[in-house]
Amino acid sequence: MMAREFHDLAGFCKLADAELLSLPRARALMAAVGDAGDFTLVQLLSHRVPSVPPIEVLVVDVECDGVPSRNPAGIQYCERLALCVPEDPGALVEVLALRKSFPVLMHQNHGTHDGVASLCLYFEPTRTVMRTWTPQRFLRRIQWWLEQSARGELHPADQPVEHLFFASKYELVLPWNLDALRATPGMKMAVTRSKPRPDGGGTFFLRPLGDGSNEPAGLASHIDLTLPSVLQGFVERDPVTLGGLADMLSRRGVDLLPPLIAALSDGVGSAGVPAGTAESFVVIVVHIPIVREAGGAVQQISRRAFLVLGDARQLGVKTGALYLHDKRYYAEIQGSVLARDPATEWKSEPIFPMSVLQFPDSAVARKQSSVLVEGPRGTLVGAGSLGSAMLNLWTRAGWGQWSVIDKDHVKPHNLVRHVAFSQHVGELKCDVVSELCGAATEGAAVVAAVRGDACDASVSAVKDALTTGTLVVDASAALEYPRQASFQDELPRHVTVFVSPTGNGSVLMFEDKARSMRLRTLEAQYYRAVIRQAWGELHLEGNLGTYWSGASCRDISVAMPYSRIVAHASTLAEQVMFRAQSDEACIRVWERDPDTGGVSVHNVVPTTERRLDLGDLTAFYDDGLATHLRALRLAALPNETGGILLGYHDFNVGAIVLVDALPAPSDSCASLGSFERGTSGLTKAVQDASARTAGIVGYVGEWHSHPRGHSARPSPDDLVQLAEISLGMHDDGLPALQLIVGESDIQVLQGKVLP
Repeated sequence: MMAREFHDLAGFCKLADAELLSLPRARALMAAVGDAGDFTLVQLLSHRVPSVPPIEVLVVDVECDGVPSRNPAGIQYCERLALCVPEDPGALVEVLALRKSFPVLMHQNHGTHDGVASLCLYFEPTRTVMRTWTPQRFLRRIQWWLEQSARGELHPADQPVEHLFFASKYELVLPWNLDALRATPGMKMAVTRSKPRPDGGGTFFLRPLGDGSNEPAGLASHIDLTLPSVLQGFVERDPVTLGGLADMLSRRGVDLLPPLIAALSDGVGSAGVPAGTAESFVVIVVHIPIVREAGGAVQQISRRAFLVLGDARQLGVKTGALYLHDKRYYAEIQGSVLARDPATEWKSEPIFPMSVLQFPDSAVARKQSSVLVEGPRGTLVGAGSLGSAMLNLWTRAGWGQWSVIDKDHVKPHNLVRHVAFSQHVGELKCDVVSELCGAATEGAAVVAAVRGDACDASVSAVKDALTTGTLVVDASAALEYPRQASFQDELPRHVTVFVSPTGNGSVLMFEDKARSMRLRTLEAQYYRAVIRQAWGELHLEGNLGTYWSGASCRDISVAMPYSRIVAHASTLAEQVMFRAQSDEACIRVWERDPDTGGVSVHNVVPTTERRLDLGDLTAFYDDGLATHLRALRLAALPNETGGILLGYHDFNVGAIVLVDALPAPSDSCASLGSFERGTSGLTKAVQDASARTAGIVGYVGEWHSHPRGHSARPSPDDLVQLAEISLGMHDDGLPALQLIVGESDIQVLQGKVLP
């Protein structure tokens, strides 16, 4: 081989002796080359300039037995390489192929088609490579690259195709709804820029003029060019002129000018357009499909933005797409014998290349979040700590179209456990979460704020929000709305979620799709589980709180970090998304250990609701309680048995809800035809049930069974007992219930003292 066949490294001086190498890695690499039989040292070079980190170079000839002769890639058995060692020990050693006829291949760095080829040896980030880098492994990696490239196996078929351009530290972010904006009559776009980053890079935005996001750098025209597909291969440097871009694409078999002329003359028409206010920028976004092999399917769309200073109409004149006459722009007739000489001025037009990003719309957000369904048209009741966190998660994931109802405003103490910021203090919570969800998604998620009380259906906006969707999520941290909603047949499916007072537990109750099991019965069954199960003992502790908050089972009333709200919000948000796809009802409880982060899950199997009209009140119980009562009767036969009923009254909705029935106390007297309930342990049992349920569940009446062959029809003695318990409860102004379990039926009676 003659010297003229190789590139010279300008600015490097020869070193006469290996002892003159000063960089430790260069000396180590020199030793490894000496030990490697396939590597021959040709010469040593050094590049030393004041204020510039030094580089030392080993020029070597490397022989590769694995390189096939006359391979299609054009790699030779013996290649001359320059191993460029930088001073920085954390930087890679660059490998340059010095043969002038070295082929242009994939996995080459920052190359030019007629310059020195720089081999891209590694797929991993530099820091990952340097963890295990040694000179010996580095030399073997070079041979591996040459052999794999020669056999066409360096880029596996299952690896994504190569990008067309190298990564840029500049990027242009497009609106998620760019197509709609471009189709809006009179819409003007502007280019804005973020603050510069320490690496000198920056982010530019193409936005509607006047959207208030950063100061506009200037008005802009936007041109989209979808070009023919190109074959993957050499990764290109960004061109610096339009002509350079055209030349680069031309080498790939793509002609840039015709589609650019078509785009610049689009909309001009035969009558031309007036020369109005000149715009500051032209944003050209090229979309280039990349294929793995000629004629193959498109594997990737490469997008690159090029910012051109000046007005689009002026650029049209420079490209020959337009001409200016009497202060109007007209389209040139391409291909006509009357057309002017081919324009060339455009070729020297400077361009500023940028990577292209785009704000995600809801569909893209769902794809990135692995959410497979669009979600419901839903309404969130309550934009407090939990509700605001869950809504934030849903809208970022593109799940659902939401309205949010709340009448409360943000107070300073809310900032500890709410998505709001200090500037939102005094604003309604529904307005705040609507604003923040829009800001987080660049307006792709529009949350309708409904100012009002969800219990007040006389407000038309509230009524519309509650009735026009397919799902209502109650995160109000109160009992009023979910209980009221259970009595409204016209409402869609409901789910209620809340965090326990200490923040260690969370609860989800989901109605079935047909609403045959409504929140009122799911609530009762949840309380029964809290009373009976071991996990329920401390589940709702802290409901009396360390400061006033209303003190119910759903009021967060103790000091706790926001992290507990967020932890449960994440679980509940995902569970609502998952359970919304099922038609079945669900009751699920999570208990989280804040010390270990461990979570235990408790499922309560819902059962069908039963209701009995008692006149001014309606009694509710469920099949689970009925099964329990029959089991107690069966276990006591042939004798009668009985005990007390646990439940709660809610006069706001005209209901008495039965939660549980306690078995006969140990000091009870029972026979074939009678039962007298004892009192042993009852006071403690009632107090425990009340404590476990935050004071909601208590004594509401008595139950007893009838012997074999008898229905639940009350006897005279039963009526006397009902009168007695009614008198006992009259001191609290409450009605009393008596439940009788017969051979095959259950009957509930109400007793109260009339004025």
